[in-house]
Amino acid sequence: MTCLCHPEKTDFLGLIISLGVVRMDLGLRGKTALVAASSRGLGRAVADELANEGANLVTCARTPGPLEEASQEIAKKTGAEVIAVPANLSEPKDTERLLKKAKAAFGNIDILVTNTGGPPPGPFESHSFETWNDAVHQNLYSVLRLTRGVLPEMKEAGWGRVINITSVAVKQPVDGLILSNSVRAAVTGFAKTLSNEVAGSGVTVNNVMPGYTKTERLDQLAEDIAGRSGASIDETVAQWESQIPMGRIGSPREFAAMVAFLASERASYITGVSVPVDGGSIRSVF
Repeated sequence: MTCLCHPEKTDFLGLIISLGVVRMDLGLRGKTALVAASSRGLGRAVADELANEGANLVTCARTPGPLEEASQEIAKKTGAEVIAVPANLSEPKDTERLLKKAKAAFGNIDILVTNTGGPPPGPFESHSFETWNDAVHQNLYSVLRLTRGVLPEMKEAGWGRVINITSVAVKQPVDGLILSNSVRAAVTGFAKTLSNEVAGSGVTVNNVMPGYTKTERLDQLAEDIAGRSGASIDETVAQWESQIPMGRIGSPREFAAMVAFLASERASYITGVSVPVDGGSIRSVF
């Protein structure tokens, strides 16, 4: 078959592809994303990724200094419009203030990424009722409040994405994480039910389950397990890696790529699912 294009143009296209300039357009330019707990870790990686795709960004975290620093770095690197709102999402008034400022700056929120720090590790008998109550407020009620705050406008617009960062622990519980195993499973049940309720309105609701990913949270967990087991931190991490078919800990950017895809136009027929980003570590078939 004869190619009818000009050779010089073909060579130029090959050069562009080789330089990585050609990329899939996820259709996020001009959309507004609110990413919770986005000053570091997985939330920061997701914020970076969405801003790289052209989305306006609302970031939040409890500590103002690191949040402002992270937001300025993202804006400078990507050219995205970013506002930073310090907020403790366990507190209803903080959540209300966050949503009010986000909507004042950009109008409706098109993409909501819920994300919270994990509750403390330890066995059942080590946690008081107050600790359980804190975990429910931090990891479940915060998701409910944020979703309630953005869902009506998403439905009215006929387009929206709600993406919850949960954990592989909801499918394969992790020893020593009874709080996280329990409360994040509740988020999964909520998301699946809600996804069915809003499926006809153009709004999708999904969960992304990180496996072992190189974050400060993972470092803290390794220290805790090493302290209780008598193993070194390196030995603890090596044990984790031995359970992962890919043989390594994941990077936050690898995780963020999945979130960005689920937030995109390309994922318009995907809803009610929990997607693992875990290097193959979940053993179940489904």
